[in-house]
Amino acid sequence: MIALIEGTLLDSSPTRVILLNSGVGYEVFIPLSTYAKLPRPGQRCRLLVYDFVREDTHTLYGFWSEDEKDLFALLLSISGVGPRLALAVLSGLSPHQIREAVISGDTERLCRISGIGRKTAERIVLELKDKLGEDEMLESGGSAPAMMESDQRARDAVAALVALGYRPGEARHMISGVVGNIATDATVEDILRRALIARK
Repeated sequence: MIALIEGTLLDSSPTRVILLNSGVGYEVFIPLSTYAKLPRPGQRCRLLVYDFVREDTHTLYGFWSEDEKDLFALLLSISGVGPRLALAVLSGLSPHQIREAVISGDTERLCRISGIGRKTAERIVLELKDKLGEDEMLESGGSAPAMMESDQRARDAVAALVALGYRPGEARHMISGVVGNIATDATVEDILRRALIARK
């Protein structure tokens, strides 16, 4: 399974990109939130990938952040929600806004997304409340989440914690608690050490 692709961005549109890696061009479908953060064509680009495989299809979906990828996977686990609809949700709302809608039961906000009807919105709210962990539900806006999105070290630290067995939401919560106070020259190992010490 493909989990990440890093290469040269050959072409991009609001719904898809082509990444060149080792002589192979990968077509990867993306949400608008990822498109807004892409570099210019010809530059290096790194995307987290959800490898969607079924009997009759093999499609790659790319995301700028682990948060987007995690929510995409959760949305796919909801009955009646396929990849296109999951991308539409992530294109219409940020991960934080999706959590806000779920926490408050704001189905009207979800219904404003193209392709989302009332029944689907109600199902998303109901099932995501069960699937999202407490740490993920409590994630809020502010400087720490913004740094989590922009700082590659923080994203790598989250990935390292997930590899150690922490839930994605729990890992993000741990790193966001320390990322606002780290030095500019701190390494991923420094961030991990502080996060693990703070958790004790």
